[in-house]
Parts: sequence; structure tokens; C-alpha cells
Amino acid sequence: MTWSSLTGPLLPSLSLTEKETMHPETQLIHVGRNTASAIHAINPPLVRTSTTVFSTLDEYKQAQRGIVFDGPRYGRSGTATTFELQRAMAELSGTETAIATSSGLAAITAVLSAHAGPGHRILVSAGIYGPTRAFCEEELVRAGTVIEYFSSSAELSALLCDDTSIVFVETPASLTMEMFDLVAISSAAHARGVPVACDSTWGTPVFLDAHALGVDISIHAATKFINGHSDLLLGLITGTYDALGRVRAHCDRNGTHAAPDVCWLTLRGVRTLAVRMQRHQTSALTVARWLEAHPAVRRVLFPALEADPGHKLWKSQFSGAAGPFTIELPPCSEATFARFIDHFALFGLGTSWGGFESLVMPAVPHHLRAIDGASDAPRLVRLHIGLENAEDLIEDLDSALSVLLYASGESGSHPTSDD
Repeated sequence: MTWSSLTGPLLPSLSLTEKETMHPETQLIHVGRNTASAIHAINPPLVRTSTTVFSTLDEYKQAQRGIVFDGPRYGRSGTATTFELQRAMAELSGTETAIATSSGLAAITAVLSAHAGPGHRILVSAGIYGPTRAFCEEELVRAGTVIEYFSSSAELSALLCDDTSIVFVETPASLTMEMFDLVAISSAAHARGVPVACDSTWGTPVFLDAHALGVDISIHAATKFINGHSDLLLGLITGTYDALGRVRAHCDRNGTHAAPDVCWLTLRGVRTLAVRMQRHQTSALTVARWLEAHPAVRRVLFPALEADPGHKLWKSQFSGAAGPFTIELPPCSEATFARFIDHFALFGLGTSWGGFESLVMPAVPHHLRAIDGASDAPRLVRLHIGLENAEDLIEDLDSALSVLLYASGESGSHPTSDD
């Protein structure tokens, strides 16, 4: 078996035109399977190698002249397994190409770094993922990049200037769940010739067609929903070849790559993405609406809810919402808050989301999250609703929230003071 038989389009790829008419559920089954027919299988083979060998010098030279991370060259550039996943992700996203990286954060930092340096200004949406903000402030600023934050498309328009190199947005905002208008942001940025990058992890390609809304570079922590099984770390970046040119060169220079085993597992996980997203969404809405009426919950921060201030914008740009989402609890002591968190039986205490299991995490809207909350401040808690039965999750939440009601001394009413 030759390398060409493992990298060429042995099964018909979905064109961008076909993508527009095919439902995501169908598309997810058929993308990323080109190399499977070479071994008469349903699933593509897992190809591991550090060294790629070529039959002729001319074949070797052509590979070196090819686009890095897009064909066999050296193990760091990817194997047939990597290329299958990248093709699949590009087709799912309705664009030309994709780059796989070792984690979601690696994808984010690659995009930002490729547009950073002295003389460059990067505009970043407020409320971004904590490690993204930390990277901007602790690495990019130190290297001479100017970082400025915006909270709306109007604020962005006022900040755009000649040295703006990229606009970076995450929607909804991490933890606090504010929505950002991708159409307005992209329009304003493109009018000044500035590309737009979006952390699209929350929506996935199933619920958010970021490129259709004007986004040039879409970033996914495939660690989460796309893989869906809480057993790997992976980042994926999609866009046109032109939009990803600088990012691809940065990844090549810095050895940013994903292992083939991780790509193979993600190809397996992605087959059920649409089914899982629908189940996550149904359960998340059921739980969130129940929480809205609970006496120990002040607010539910979830754009899919009609009462959320970002609901109208979410509905215009997303086709669904699987979570995670945040709830605001009343002030309480650290000891009471600890009893509340420790009371959960089904919700695990963990910092990730997007897997099959439900999770709970203190949500401090700051890039240093692991800090004690003041006793007179509202408590924010992030929930990820997994694939368990929604009624079982509600029962678990009700039991944990009873700790707060009991501590307030006002069982059945809204607690407002510390214990």
C-alpha cells in the first residue's frame, strides 16, 4: 500500500455546493472516510508515523513544495489520519481547509500569535476564555502587541485602526454568556481590511455556521463537543487557504500539531455529534427552565432562554444551544458554598465540558478562577448538562440547592444573606 493510496480522494468528497443542501446529520456520517475504501472498511485507518518515505526524489520534492499540514511530508505535518479529520472539519464548516493542533488553547494561541508582534494591535471581545486572556496579557503584550477589549460591535468600530491585525471574538462569552453580533463585527472589521477569528467551540459547526456569518478563522476546542468523550485534547482551525496562511506558517515553525491517535478518536466521536448536540440541548433547556423557577437561583445565564438578554441575537445566529450555561446564586460563606458543591452526586466537579458527563464548576469571571468568593458577592456556577436523564439531573441539583436554602434559614424562599 502506497502513501498516495492513503491520502488521495478514494471516496467522493462533499463539495461546498452539496454541503449547502445536505443535513448535518448526514454529512457527519460521510465526511472523513476517504481512506477507508483502501482497506475495504467503514472507518478510516489509524496511520502512525514519524517518518514519511517516498518512492522517488521527484515525489519527495513535490511533497516539500506542498502546503504544510495538508499532505504527507514528515510526521509533524500529519499523517493520512490527520488529513482525514482536517478535510472532514473543513467540509462540515463549509470552507476550504483546516489545521489540527494539540489542544483548543494551542489553536487559539496559534491564531493570535500569527497576527501579533510590535506594531500590531489585536482587538479581543470581553469575557473571553480565561487562558486566552492570560495569553494575551502575559505573552502577547510582553512581546509588544497592543491588546484592547470591546463589549459590542459599536465599541469595536471605534477601536479599529490602521495597525489592527485581527479581531478575536468568543460568543457567547465564557462563563458570563453575553452574546456578540458576529455579522456586525465581521462587517466592521472587513470594512477596514481586518480579518475576524472566532472561538466557536460552544456552538460547534452543528449549531453555528461561523463562516457564513462573516468569520474568517473559526476555532474549536475539539476536546469538547466535537470529540464528545472526555478522553483527549485537540484543537481545530478552519478557514480558506488565504485566511489560514499566516497561521499555518506559525504552526509549522512552532511544531504545533496533533497526534494521529487523537485525530482518529475524534473522527470516531464526530459521527454522533449532531445526535449528541440535540440531546444535550433538550436536557439543558429542561434543566435551565427548572432552575429559572428555583428559589435558590437568582439568574440563569443561557442565551437559549427567552428571558436572557442575548436571546434575540442567539436566535438569529445560532440554530441551537447545547450549553454549558451559568447560574447565579445568592451570597453565602465559602463553607456553605463548599457544602453546596460537595453535595452533588451526578455532577462531577471539573473544569471542562462537552463530554457525555454532567459537570459543575465555580465560575469566577476572571482569568484567575481559583479564588475564594467574597461572602457578600453573588456566586456564579457553571453547569454542563451531559447525556444523563434530565429528571435525574434535576433531582441532583434540587438536593444540592437545598443546602443553600437550609443555610439561609428561609427554606422555600429566596435566600439573600450569608449564613
